[in-house]
Amino acid sequence: MSSPTSPADLVILGGGSGGYAAAFRAAELGLNVVLIEKDKVGGTCLHRGCIPTKALLHAGEVADLAREGEQFGVKTSLAGIDMDGVNAYKDGVVAKLYKGLQGLVKARKITYVEGEGRLTSPTTVEVSGQTYEGKHILLATGSYARSLPGLEIDGKKVITSDHALNLDRVPASAIILGGGVIGCEFASAWKSFGVDVTIVEALPHLVPLEDESSSKLLERAFRRRKIAFELGSRFSGVQNTENGVKVSLENGKDIEAELLLVAVGRGPVSQGLGYEENGVQMERGYVLVDENCQTSVPTVSAVGDLIPTLQLAHVGFGEGILVAERVAGLKPAPIDYAGVPRITYSDPEVASVGLTEAQAKERYGQVKTLTYDLAGNGRSQILKTTGAVKLIQAEDGPVVGIHMVGSRVGELIAEAQLIYNWEAEADDVASLIHPHPTQSEALGEAHLALAGKPLHVHG
Repeated sequence: MSSPTSPADLVILGGGSGGYAAAFRAAELGLNVVLIEKDKVGGTCLHRGCIPTKALLHAGEVADLAREGEQFGVKTSLAGIDMDGVNAYKDGVVAKLYKGLQGLVKARKITYVEGEGRLTSPTTVEVSGQTYEGKHILLATGSYARSLPGLEIDGKKVITSDHALNLDRVPASAIILGGGVIGCEFASAWKSFGVDVTIVEALPHLVPLEDESSSKLLERAFRRRKIAFELGSRFSGVQNTENGVKVSLENGKDIEAELLLVAVGRGPVSQGLGYEENGVQMERGYVLVDENCQTSVPTVSAVGDLIPTLQLAHVGFGEGILVAERVAGLKPAPIDYAGVPRITYSDPEVASVGLTEAQAKERYGQVKTLTYDLAGNGRSQILKTTGAVKLIQAEDGPVVGIHMVGSRVGELIAEAQLIYNWEAEADDVASLIHPHPTQSEALGEAHLALAGKPLHVHG
């Protein structure tokens, strides 16, 4: 393919969530767009992250329902997990979404280039000897699964989430190094499949970025599910054994299992791509940007996992759209990252938006909190889930943090996002009538109680 004779309005390096969102919005705004991707459009989220992991978790939920049908008066039994069938279901979901994305790229008349690109100047990207010039360049090269120094990933006994998504069997046991979102989601899915799971987390709590009360509720639920965890425990080494691995911790404890899943976070894909050589300021591998996702080079922007913001697909979408609109001459508002919803899709789910109690106290000094137990919510009782909704209010001001734990609470976070982002006060939400019986009532009832008008809870 010959290089365009005139520069494109926007050349995008990376076709994951941030890259393709920018491409779609820019094309919609009438810009001439080149989208470069070395693998498949959709990136980590579609092919190795959000979508396939949630498919595994749903298969796990179905397994749990089959195993536990009797508590609902339905006599069921679980004959076993057919990993070939689970993988076929998971891959089918991904394939359908991938086909849809490919169709959208064509429909929006985006020039799609397959190959590994490299920044060669503030306005050019080279792919396989071919140069693409753009008035503006967007870096969206994403992230990779990190390891720890001295910990070698062999893809067989010591694996990352990429390998875990394509296992052809259900391991008897697994150690998960890292108790963040990825570690907790795999622990949850694997436990549902019948795996004996132990999580090792160096920090004092699971999902350590969440409000401490949410972490404690998740830990309590995981204990009930017999998911073991070692908190405040640092990894010191791993040895291969005849049947798997032996993991040593700094506290002197050894744990053996068939597999070790390394889930210690994701690092930016930025090495050897010409960023620093062309003046782009970086730190620890991340590309540094201002509130408009602009780098130290005015013609170059960066989004997604490549920059040190929340590593979430929907954050990438938001950043990509922001850059496309800015390049098109609009004036989009910067993203308030605290206002972005965060969900861990384990069983139970953990969902939050806004500030944790510790962050709110730091910012406002005095805060008011209210915790509404899901035991008082009819729909939660029907679903047999436990958990809570916790509200944090700046004293006599808006609700600045909403934290939830329970089955399916991830679907409630959209309303919570509006409450936080529109700076609603407890009274504003208390006057809204929530449908009964739904879990969304838990959010309404929590605000009623915070506003001093409790219904199904003690005031």
